[in-house]
Amino acid sequence: MGTKYTIRKILIYTFLSIAAVIMIIPFAWMILTALKTNQEAISVSPFYIFPKNGWHFENFATVWKSYDFFVLYKNTLLFILFRVICACLTATMAGYAFARLNFPGKKIMFSLVLIQMMIPSQIYIIPQYLMVSKLHLMNTMAGLVFPGIVTAFGTYLLKTGYQSLPKELEEAAKLDGCNIGQTFLFIMMPLAKSSMVSLGIFTALFAFKDLMWPMIVCTESATTTLSAGLAKMQGQYGSDYPSMMASAVLAVIPMIVIYVIFQKQFVEGIATSGGKL
Repeated sequence: MGTKYTIRKILIYTFLSIAAVIMIIPFAWMILTALKTNQEAISVSPFYIFPKNGWHFENFATVWKSYDFFVLYKNTLLFILFRVICACLTATMAGYAFARLNFPGKKIMFSLVLIQMMIPSQIYIIPQYLMVSKLHLMNTMAGLVFPGIVTAFGTYLLKTGYQSLPKELEEAAKLDGCNIGQTFLFIMMPLAKSSMVSLGIFTALFAFKDLMWPMIVCTESATTTLSAGLAKMQGQYGSDYPSMMASAVLAVIPMIVIYVIFQKQFVEGIATSGGKL
């Protein structure tokens, strides 16, 4: 049994190590390309894995001067923060209402939420754009956050989270004299923390990767996000692959920092929700 266990453990760790290396290769290649000259990056014969003529950190300086990354970082972090706050706030209230309260049209309204999850988000872009334009929110943070104020996925996730809590908690709170608002705010919502953390993680990732909406609603460089700014850099630099990779390296720094700081919450949230990134 000891030998079989050791062999199984070795095979598992070997497989996980190979998978980890495969996942790291694109990031390593991105960084190495950012430190090459353009001739080295596009050369096929000979093929250069590492820069031949030294490390060219000036590629980072070039793209940093071309775009104000401090503004892009600020816009992206504010965009993520407001999206997460709005999504968690509205989803936890709606999820509790659908999970615990009885009101007319409850099943029909929740069916509409599920239908919204099945429809591609691109279909909503035109009406959302018209709404933002009529409200004069173009090139503003409010316009960026507007589509994420409510979330069908978050409502469904929080509903399942509240349904997993025992009903005896609400009954005990009612006996102690709590009304619906107090029961929700002081008893149920703190117990749904893991579901809210999961929603916050998914919302942050979706906001960081969102490309189409920032490019549509924010046409000025002072109000755009990293994803939209990176797309504009791609058009600007064309086949200058080292500069493009340098821009990509600078663009992923915020999410790496956020992950390092909130690593424990990321792991707990994903494990609790059973979701996949």
